[in-house]
Amino acid sequence: MALQFSATNPEHPAFLLELPWHLPLEEWPEKHLVTLPRGISRHVVRYARAGSDVVAVKELAERPAVREYELLRTLARLGIPAVDPLAVVTGRTGTDGEPLEPVLITRHLNGSLPYRSMFETTMRPTTVHRLMDALAVLLVRLHLAGFAWGDCSLSNTLFRRDAGAYAAYLVDAETGEVHDRLSTGQREYDIDLARVNISGEMLDLEASGALHPSVDPIAFGAEICQRYEGLWSELTRTSVYPAGKYHYIERRMRRLNDLGFDVAEMQIANSPNGDTITFVPKVVDAGHHQRQLLRLTGLDAEENQARRLLNDLESWMATQEDYAPGDPLGARAEVLAHRWVREVFRPTVRAVPQELRSTMDPAELYHELLEHRWYMSERAQLDIGLEAAVADYTTSVLRRPGTEVPSASDSS
Repeated sequence: MALQFSATNPEHPAFLLELPWHLPLEEWPEKHLVTLPRGISRHVVRYARAGSDVVAVKELAERPAVREYELLRTLARLGIPAVDPLAVVTGRTGTDGEPLEPVLITRHLNGSLPYRSMFETTMRPTTVHRLMDALAVLLVRLHLAGFAWGDCSLSNTLFRRDAGAYAAYLVDAETGEVHDRLSTGQREYDIDLARVNISGEMLDLEASGALHPSVDPIAFGAEICQRYEGLWSELTRTSVYPAGKYHYIERRMRRLNDLGFDVAEMQIANSPNGDTITFVPKVVDAGHHQRQLLRLTGLDAEENQARRLLNDLESWMATQEDYAPGDPLGARAEVLAHRWVREVFRPTVRAVPQELRSTMDPAELYHELLEHRWYMSERAQLDIGLEAAVADYTTSVLRRPGTEVPSASDSS
């Protein structure tokens, strides 16, 4: 049987032909291989250089190879974080004429690491928790898309840290199934598997001395189920917001923040009954919001202030016609962010009389105005615009007898 490449991109087989397909994967020469950390796998897996790309090559039977290739393509179409499938190679024969197992080829995910290599130096418990949160986000996104993983574990996941954000990527879809919608039983089965697998993998790390002594492997496996359930509930509650009731949206964002998640993307769909909001969560590291706000707007703020301002910016951007969901860090977002500074942030700050804001940090003042609007909106059960919030804040807070206007150095 002749060597065959099944690939969606015709450019891929050209540079893949350079690899030694006549040899079992375990016998590939070092000149073709790239030394990168590998996770535990039931199959033989190697990283190889093909043209300018680094690819992961996995040997397995033809039927599961083709099936996994198609599942990974489906996940790519759905926008789920997973490795990029390049091709399935069949018809391999050795130098002795004997058939060799087919292989699945995926593109190496730059900057990603398997969990074991991340624990080679004892990881702080807070970082471990963020990685587990990233895995919970991945599970929720898979389940929302109707994908039952069937073997969720740390070994089947790659982790990547990018500009302070943590993300988990599915790397093994062999046991997965795609449905129109998952039943509660299917979701619970996936989560219970995750609990058992993760606890087992953490116990293994503990035995090797790579786990921080304060981390309980059994409790940790149970915790990811709790994190998943909290996030699933918050993201799947059907809510239709009356037009203009933006404090309802803010309430949902605050609940996600309280769970320890941030909003990576928000989409607003208009309907006859009101606005339907969709959130995409993310997990971030300390200082992420400061860096993000500074990059997008040029505003330098403390972390909590920056988080609050970014939430407001994200809400405002989602209402703009030229906003592109799914590209929150792109050039268009930067243009919108500077428009927000020019049309929303600065006019709001300047609406406070000069003598009352002269010593106040603008980011802290805007943060206080947002908080004031939030509480006013909650009491009134309708959205109080920034203009009304500024007027009330000026009268009831800044001009209140005995009130000292804080200096910028007092900002938190």
